[in-house]
Amino acid sequence: MGRGRVELKRIENKINRQVTFSKRRNGLLKKAYELSVLCDAEIALIIFSNRGKLYEFGNAGIAKTLERYQRTCFNSQDNKSAVCETQGWYQEMSMLKAKFESLQRTQRNLLGEDLGPLNVKELLQLERKLETALSQARERKTQIMMDEVEELRRKERQLGEVNRQLKGRLEAERAGSLRSIQGAWGTSDTIVTDDGGFPIQPSHSNSMDCEPTLQIGYHQFVPPEAAIPRNNGGENNFMLGWVL
Repeated sequence: MGRGRVELKRIENKINRQVTFSKRRNGLLKKAYELSVLCDAEIALIIFSNRGKLYEFGNAGIAKTLERYQRTCFNSQDNKSAVCETQGWYQEMSMLKAKFESLQRTQRNLLGEDLGPLNVKELLQLERKLETALSQARERKTQIMMDEVEELRRKERQLGEVNRQLKGRLEAERAGSLRSIQGAWGTSDTIVTDDGGFPIQPSHSNSMDCEPTLQIGYHQFVPPEAAIPRNNGGENNFMLGWVL
């Protein structure tokens, strides 16, 4: 009777599991050695038991074989990653190029150019876009103008406040100057004008009660016409006190 096929599953019996591990391990190490000799292959075999015990085989040295493995794997991964990255960049470039061409076409359409290939539906969409853009531009312009007006009003209020402060300071300085001038004159009869002019001395005479008169020229007493001697012999007629 031949041996039956062993079912591949974990051996529950601990002793049987340990015996099977020892037999299979030795057979695996033997096969690795035979393969390295017969085929001149570089082989590295590492085995850890369930208890953590290490079993290894390497015809060229475990460390050397592992270094070669890492170098080969990393190079292949780098090549694969480089190829994948190149393909990704190419796809992204193609997408960006198509998007750039679409934006250029849309810009020309907004400027009223290259409208021939557009149908009625696309022209209606373009018209709605232009109306929306125009409305937004007008709203933005109105907002900017309102902000500028509000800023000018604020500046106007500030300037008005500064003007009132300066006017108050000027009036205070003017009142102080008037008081200092009155103190310098040292008399209560002196009247100082509000416009800062020269002081005026009040008059205590009653001459202001009389009617004012106006005198022109020489005001010497002139006798009556009958008492004025006439010069009948001369060419010019002279009156005393006046020259005609």
